[in-house]
Amino acid sequence: MNIALENLAIDKERFAIEWVSSAEAPRFAELVIKFTDQIRALGANPLRELRAKSA
Repeated sequence: MNIALENLAIDKERFAIEWVSSAEAPRFAELVIKFTDQIRALGANPLRELRAKSA
C-alpha cells in the first residue's frame, strides 16, 4: 500500500482504512474523530498547495 501512496504523492499519515460493521456506530464515530484530529494536527496538505501553484 505504501508504494501506491508514494506513487500518488499521498502521505501515508493522511490515509487510513478501517473495517467497521454497521452495528458498530460508536466505534465508527471514534475512528472518524481520531482520524480527523490526526489530519488537523498534520496541518495543510502540501500536495494541495503544490497543485494550486501549478494551476
